[in-house]
Amino acid sequence: MEDYLVDTCGLTAAQALKASKNVSHLKSATKPDAVLAILSGVGLSGADLAAVVAAEPRLLCTKAPSVALRVASLRHRVGLSDPQIASLLLLPGGAKGLHTCDMAPRLEFWIPFLGSFEMLLKILKRNNAIVSSSLEKVIKPNIALLRECGLSVCDIVQMSQTSARVLTFSPERLKVIVQQAEKLRMPGCSWAFKNAVGAVARSNEGIVNARMEFLSSSLGCSMEKLRSAVCKCPQILGLSESKLHSKIEFLVGKVGLEPDYILQRPVLLTYSLEKRLVPRHYVVEVLLVKGLIKRTVDFYGSVCVSNEDFVARYIDHHENAVPGLTDAYAAVCSGKLPALV
Repeated sequence: MEDYLVDTCGLTAAQALKASKNVSHLKSATKPDAVLAILSGVGLSGADLAAVVAAEPRLLCTKAPSVALRVASLRHRVGLSDPQIASLLLLPGGAKGLHTCDMAPRLEFWIPFLGSFEMLLKILKRNNAIVSSSLEKVIKPNIALLRECGLSVCDIVQMSQTSARVLTFSPERLKVIVQQAEKLRMPGCSWAFKNAVGAVARSNEGIVNARMEFLSSSLGCSMEKLRSAVCKCPQILGLSESKLHSKIEFLVGKVGLEPDYILQRPVLLTYSLEKRLVPRHYVVEVLLVKGLIKRTVDFYGSVCVSNEDFVARYIDHHENAVPGLTDAYAAVCSGKLPALV
């Protein structure tokens, strides 16, 4: 079947070798030819067909009448246009869904829930399983649990954009995640609870506990005070210990911030050390040495603004007084640390 995958489906030799393991039992081209014809009928080009087959080669083994019925269901039951069906199938989750099940009932649920077909595609890129997981056994029970915790539909949709797998976890696993988030003393009605569920979902109970212990030790604070910081920015629980250590070491040792200052502004720990914290501290130090700004300038205020605003306020504004500052800032952002200009 490797020759067929290359000559007819347009796969590369490497793709064909990998895909052939899933279709080696096919004895003729009759079934895959029929499936390809159906897929071509929704407007998929040769390159598109190759992408779909490479993503889900088992689709070629699916009975053509079943594929035809599933495509027709997307058209007539869900109301998707052929270009929309094509965009759905070009995502690995869409190709897998067409192979494994009738996606129409799931799309009938998801599109109104998420607000648009485009949002469905966005989340499908992050979680292939949303169009193949059971609505009654998995999706709806998970949504019901999150609603019971005080999250609105809008909250759940927002969370699914960064933690899409939460919705397709087994209900039992999601219950454990919710319990872990609640241990952080984040009430279900707060915006922080949504972020906490996402952060815990991307880790596990052991990792979350380890991160809490590490942060408490590194910042020399009580668990009570740390919980307050995590409530403000649960995303810090998803960072590795090495990244947290590097950032805390820099913020405390180099910038001279007190641990309490960081705990009150925990979002500092989510910023890139190399791309934001170090370069902006460098610029602020240059301006301080030159006497162009006062030492009362708040470090957080210099790193929380967009790059455009930072450049305008701290670099462009002092361009004449500090020649070369623009180039020096660019160099630090690229990993080089020049002497103070």
